[in-house]
Amino acid sequence: MNLHNNEAGRKILEEHMQLECKCHGVSGSCTTKTCWTTLPKFREIGYLLKERYSQAVQVEPVRASRLRQPSFLRLKVARDYQKPTDSDLVYLERSPNYCEEDTATGSTGTRGRLCNHTSPHTDGCNLMCCGRGHNTHQYNRVWQCNCKFQWCCYVKCNTCSEKSEVFTCK
Repeated sequence: MNLHNNEAGRKILEEHMQLECKCHGVSGSCTTKTCWTTLPKFREIGYLLKERYSQAVQVEPVRASRLRQPSFLRLKVARDYQKPTDSDLVYLERSPNYCEEDTATGSTGTRGRLCNHTSPHTDGCNLMCCGRGHNTHQYNRVWQCNCKFQWCCYVKCNTCSEKSEVFTCK
């Protein structure tokens, strides 16, 4: 599986390589032209691989005989011996659902976890709470602040307070 995915990644990279050329000559004339292939931008390849990751197919190894290593991978849902294409990303086992608690996998789930309600990333409430929504808790924190030593024997402090909100997954 790893060898197949490594090769698929290289194939995707190869398919998106681009030809760049530069002209050489007097006053910008193109008397000599030099061309080379360049790799695409790293982010572009990242987006392509993420897209392929989302479309990955489940496979199972097919053994040629009992004593040998698997000779090829076939699609798990196909009834015949259909192989994944060269640029398909593949996996052997489905990932567990990390949204819900599962003692078998050691996942504690995301219920009660702190999240950032303004973030669109993985720390954001929308993604982290798996569509269940989030609770908003408001706290009023009080502490001693601006403390000053008064001559001979005591410290005088102000009382400061701050309201804050904390968001946790439902």
